[in-house]
Amino acid sequence: MPISPKAGATAAAGATAAAGATATAGATATAGATAKAGPKAGCGHAPLRVSYNALALQPQGTGVQTYARELLRSIAPLLGAPPVAAVRLAAVGELPPGTIPLVRRSRLKPSMMLDQVRHLGFADLVHGLDAHIPLDNPFRLGERTIPMVATVHDLAVFDVPWAFRLRRLADQRMAIMDCVRRADGLVAVSSFTAERIKRRFGREAAVTPLAPAEDMAPQPEPAIAKVRQAYLLPERFILYVGSLEPRKDVETLAKACRHARLELVVAGKALHCKKAIPASRVLGYVPRSDLPALYSAAGVVAYPSYYEGFGLPPLEAMACGTPVVAYNIPALAESLGDAAILTRPGDEHALASSLSELMADQDHREHLQRAGIARSRTFSWDRTASATLALYRDLLGRQQGL
Repeated sequence: MPISPKAGATAAAGATAAAGATATAGATATAGATAKAGPKAGCGHAPLRVSYNALALQPQGTGVQTYARELLRSIAPLLGAPPVAAVRLAAVGELPPGTIPLVRRSRLKPSMMLDQVRHLGFADLVHGLDAHIPLDNPFRLGERTIPMVATVHDLAVFDVPWAFRLRRLADQRMAIMDCVRRADGLVAVSSFTAERIKRRFGREAAVTPLAPAEDMAPQPEPAIAKVRQAYLLPERFILYVGSLEPRKDVETLAKACRHARLELVVAGKALHCKKAIPASRVLGYVPRSDLPALYSAAGVVAYPSYYEGFGLPPLEAMACGTPVVAYNIPALAESLGDAAILTRPGDEHALASSLSELMADQDHREHLQRAGIARSRTFSWDRTASATLALYRDLLGRQQGL
């Protein structure tokens, strides 16, 4: 049953907030158990040749793109063989060193859609980093078919269909249903998303959370001053970072900031969102190289989202030492825990009150800064890569009867 934007947002399609909150920060029961081996998890094994569908990767990306880039960077040293990644030409520069690009040059929409399901060359295993996996699986070792893994970032197209255009809704639903049906192994980026996959499709998924990149850390004053000057930032302001789309309630955030007499700065590109945002500054897309200083410059980062599969920007803000106020939805309760202030989705007055009180209370801000940094450090791309590699080894071991 679809989730309505306000009353149903906290339910988030039947997953309770408690379920999300009890899944502790970057190491859930699934990911933590498989990640204990650490960065040297690949030692003692034969090299793995893995081909990735990384067509979602793009220079101006969001959490999905961060996942593709950082997972490839962290897992490449563990494989023992250079990974191959199918990418668009514009995204070749986003690949970490040592990754072999398999460039897809299609520019027309039908051909680009077909690119998502084309085979990815000979490999021991194939991994679709954003649901899509090859339509056929021609790779064989003797009589064995090569295993395929798919990462499902969220089930938003099923749970909050009102937030999407009809064409994207149909495309994404088909891709997710196809990968859930055909993939040998599934990866979810949160316990919440894994629970949604289990409830809707009856399949288990290994949980490998996202994490802030290494450059997401508190910035020195010169770097902050440079960003302030470049973007003409107010002295004190609330910051929103993320895409502008219906499930991100930036309109209510803007009203809350007006009510609290706080200046709002919005950074992110619009995704089928036609409403003008009444903010003090609308920056549009901000290069990720500027994000750590931008986060550090803000008084508070607000993340009023009705639905997330994980929700990376508020965790990045925490890593940069900035307090966070966000909507109390399962995925954010799971990742942010008690290191952020969580308010009822859609409640303008609660949001305004939380922002106003936090901006006025330096002691509380400093407490959340310390708690946020500590919380963010419980997430690690090395652990996520190790957990992902453990899934690969498990699938190959089962296939070989080991």
